Parts: sequence; structure tokens; C-alpha cells
Amino acid sequence: MIKARVKFNKSGTMKFIGHLDVMRYFQKAIRRADIDVAYSQGFSPHQLLSFASPLGVGLTSDAEYMDVQLNSLSSPEDMKQKMNAVMSMEMQILEITTLAESSKPAMAALAAADYLVSLKDGYPAVPDFEKRFQEFYNQESILITKKTKKREIQMDLKSYIYKYAYTRESFYGKSEETSAITTAQEYKNGQKVYLQLICGSVVNIKPEQVMEAFLAYLGESYNPFAYQIHRMELYADTNAPKGEANPNGCGKERHLVPLSNYGK
Repeated sequence: MIKARVKFNKSGTMKFIGHLDVMRYFQKAIRRADIDVAYSQGFSPHQLLSFASPLGVGLTSDAEYMDVQLNSLSSPEDMKQKMNAVMSMEMQILEITTLAESSKPAMAALAAADYLVSLKDGYPAVPDFEKRFQEFYNQESILITKKTKKREIQMDLKSYIYKYAYTRESFYGKSEETSAITTAQEYKNGQKVYLQLICGSVVNIKPEQVMEAFLAYLGESYNPFAYQIHRMELYADTNAPKGEANPNGCGKERHLVPLSNYGK
């Protein structure tokens, strides 16, 4: 059995496709590309696929991840070409890497995510956006109420915002991600913020929660249709014990690596 991690993007009209349809989309693409995928045993066999973090409807991304188990593999590049040939141009495979047999699933390894939040044209801009967002972040605490199925929990959002910036260059510095090709949509108003947030099964903060808290700080309501959210990368933390969140102020240094480089 061969484990492989597939990195793909999601852009254009494909942002309106929900997670279950994305899963069915890949199942069909794998069959059409004649990939030797492994199936589960039992009465109703299914392809052995799992996704790192399902993307919400309306969001776009440069870095979605799917783990797949294969019976055989000629080469990652050959599999990439075969699958892209039968897939939409708005959802293409960027990279396929083989994993060690003992590697954790992408979903279990997930620790952080990068996002670009852009104000769409035609919606009112926040005056002095960068200054006001900095004031918002510089608060001693950013308390929000997070609703679950059973109860409401108050939490401090600040410790889960790992970093923020207003340009790609200042967000990534001189790393490879700065020059990476992106499918993120550009808007004329230019009002945007880059966010790195905790992400995973223990604690998962969405950029919508950050923007809702920011606008509440300004005394305004958050309009989900006014902002386009684009995910740029998903990370594992090699310094975090299994299942443990590693927020700011916990006293442990984070070492984030893209999921495509984790588990080889």
C-alpha cells in the first residue's frame, strides 16, 4: 500500500462546490484517470481518501490537501498529469508527494492555516483600515463567544492569531511562498489583510470569526458577502505534541511546515 498526499487549488466557480461534492468529484476523477487507488473492505467498498480541512462554500484556495492510499504508483508526476487531464481548470493538482508508512493523516497533523481576506468591490471600505486593525489586534485580549451544538464558549481570540500583515511580501518575507503562483482574486479597492490562524481538531479559528470580531470592535456588523476569503497554505507543527494546540504565549516555539513537506 502506498500513501500519497495530493495538493490542489480551488478557484473560480468551483468555490461554490461543497465538500461532499468535492469528494465525489475526486472519486470520479481518480476512476477516469485510471489511478490504481485502494478500496476499503466490506459490503460497500469505497476509495481510501481523506481531506485535511474541508473548505467552506464560497472560499477559494491555493493549498487544499487530500491523502489517498494506492495499490501502485508509476510516479507522482504521472499521476498528477493523468488527473489534471480529466479535471476542471478551476481545480487542478499542484503537487503529489509519497508519504512514509507511519505518517499521520493530514487532518490529524493540521496546526495552522494562512488566509487572505479581501474586501470585494462595491462594499463600503473601513476608513484607516490598517491602523484600526492594528489597534484591534493590540488589545490585551480579544474575547468572542463561540457557539457549539450544545453550548456557548467564551474564548480569547488573540492567542490564536499567529500573525497578520497587509502585503504578501511582509507576510511571508523572503520565503518561497512570496513568489508562488496564486489564484486569489484581486479587487480594485485594495483593502485586505493576511492572517495566519490556528487550525486543527483541537482549536480551529476561521478568518470569518476574526473579521466579525474586528467589525464588532468598530461598532459595525460583519457582512459575510462583503469579503472574499482565500486560503493560501495549511501547516503541521513539528514541535507540537500529538493533538496539542500551540497558541501564542504557551511558551513553546512553533515550527510550521506545509503539509506537502510533512510526513515524507
